[in-house]
Amino acid sequence: MADDRPEPCPVAADPSPPPPPTPEELVARGVAPVKPAFLRPAPVRDAPSEDGGRASGAVPLEKKSKRQFRRDRKQEQESVLRLCVAVAKSGNVDACKFGASCRFTHDIDAYLAQKPADLEGTCPFTVLGQPCPYGLTCRFSGTHKDNHAPSESHEINTLSKDVQKLLWKTKYKFPRASEQIKHLGLKEVIKIKASALAEDRSADHDNPDVSCELNGEEKTESSCNTAVNVEHDSSLCEEMDKLGGEPLDGDSVARAAKKSKIEVVEINKEGAGTHDTKLEPEDPNLVNGLEVPSNIPSSCRVDLVATPHLRERKIIDFREKLYLAPLTTVGNLPFRRLCKTLGADITCGEMAMCTNLMQGQASEWALLRRHSSEDLFGVQICGAFPDTVARTIELVDNECSFDFVDINMGCPIDLVVNKGAGSSLLNKPMRIKSIVQASSAVTKRPLTVKVRTAFFEGRNRADSLVSDIYDWGASAITIHGRSRQQRYSKNADWDYINQCAQKAPDDLHVIGNGDIFSFTDWNRHVSGSSKISTCMIARGALVKPWIFTEIKEQRDWDITSGERLNILKDFTRFGLEHWGSDTKGVETTRHFLLEWLSYTCRYIPVGLLDVVPQQLNWRPPSYCGRDDLETLMASDSAADWVRISELLLGKVPEGFTFAPKHKSNSYDRAENG
Repeated sequence: MADDRPEPCPVAADPSPPPPPTPEELVARGVAPVKPAFLRPAPVRDAPSEDGGRASGAVPLEKKSKRQFRRDRKQEQESVLRLCVAVAKSGNVDACKFGASCRFTHDIDAYLAQKPADLEGTCPFTVLGQPCPYGLTCRFSGTHKDNHAPSESHEINTLSKDVQKLLWKTKYKFPRASEQIKHLGLKEVIKIKASALAEDRSADHDNPDVSCELNGEEKTESSCNTAVNVEHDSSLCEEMDKLGGEPLDGDSVARAAKKSKIEVVEINKEGAGTHDTKLEPEDPNLVNGLEVPSNIPSSCRVDLVATPHLRERKIIDFREKLYLAPLTTVGNLPFRRLCKTLGADITCGEMAMCTNLMQGQASEWALLRRHSSEDLFGVQICGAFPDTVARTIELVDNECSFDFVDINMGCPIDLVVNKGAGSSLLNKPMRIKSIVQASSAVTKRPLTVKVRTAFFEGRNRADSLVSDIYDWGASAITIHGRSRQQRYSKNADWDYINQCAQKAPDDLHVIGNGDIFSFTDWNRHVSGSSKISTCMIARGALVKPWIFTEIKEQRDWDITSGERLNILKDFTRFGLEHWGSDTKGVETTRHFLLEWLSYTCRYIPVGLLDVVPQQLNWRPPSYCGRDDLETLMASDSAADWVRISELLLGKVPEGFTFAPKHKSNSYDRAENG
């Protein structure tokens, strides 16, 4: 019987495989040109996770109810692992002054029976020749030595309990900020108790017996000759400027008010003009219980013209200094210490919200901590209103040690923007003016401002600020070459940053920010424009903190995996000194180490690239390193990051999970920098 099945179609010969793309083609596509010898087939991945696929080994944390949180907290409080600090430090159960009423356990034997095993290595405090403040709870307690020398901390800017209580009760007084807000005619948004406000004003003037009525509220002043509405209006200030800054009398106010359409409530021509106002109290110990410097400026004007700030006393030479940007989460004190050892000149603390600082939140004040190695250190704050920012600056000026204060007007995070702070201020130039004027008058330290090019793409606004912001009181302005709408996508617009620098006055430092990832990037932007003082380095320092060494030595450092591991060891040592060497401190150090490793995995060693240097926006293909450790460090899996942390901090606790805080694909955008 004949076979009726059709004959099979002839199989075409396999065409020759296409030639591999050239390095130039890979670069044009935004792919890192890794040498073919190190490439490997891309692993088969599951469906992309909510974090964009950057943390394939991450396990989402279990969402707990409030009842479960309370139950867990109660179990933690009753646990024998909560050993009393005094008992742990001394090893004596009778060392606690609270005795049986102490809410922590005094059972040393029960604690030691459940304490995790000690980690390998030496206690970081013992290495420094200091007694360990964690005693029995230290995870390196076996290496402790009998050292009874007093322990000296190298960290400053801690919030005292007395000041915190004043902030909680809203009784902290702000004489300089209140006076400046009043003289600028700005509206006070922040609410202060009447008793504290009355004390504040009575401390600001020589003659507390003279008072006047304004809007039904008693105002204590040394001279009440003129009263106008307290809502700030730029047209009035402009008219007063046209009068040449002459002493304020009734006729001049009337003329200015008529042109600016402002209602004059009361004008008294007798005795009008300038007057001296004493900003420090008669007894310096009466202001918030702290000594007030005797050299605070003691004269002011009542004509609403901004008090001339002493810029000659506010000088920091930013030119060609290596500036580590304030970085959310990862820009903590141990990371800044690490960057200082690698060549950074200027460091700045993480962004702190003004409202949280004013409420005395300990977690927010921790962002202002400074290490003794940070010889040129700034604090960065973020607020929406002039009175809030000015009072916060006066607060940190009294309580903290720093060299300059930076106001963040470029943060793109929705939580900040929706409150009217951060980059939303770019849509309110008059509020920027008020914030800078009020803030610069309450501190003698340099005031700097950080902005983006614009809020919306294609509507650049930064160039309109640089010509005036120096006259308002700023010593430097940092321009991030992206709009808020861009976040961190696309390349930074350095052409526009240069345009802004050309419009800036000679005494204003213009600092560029965006995509600095090698010494050639640095040279191109700093040397190419004499008007740009320096560059701020953000994500480039997160991916490879040795970029500061590369810039100073003018080379592309082909760093080995062993050298990179030593850098991680330094970070963990700094972290244990900062967060503690007990179990809680070890796990806190591990958490921030893992957050940082989510960035370092993007670094591609110089010896593996066909084109040098690496660009920040290149996507690395799947590749093998020159050794197993280098391959492990190149992994984008959170499980591999945990393995690296175990090399430094021992095994993770049972049930440990980790997911990066910044869940976006940060090759395009990230919530820091």
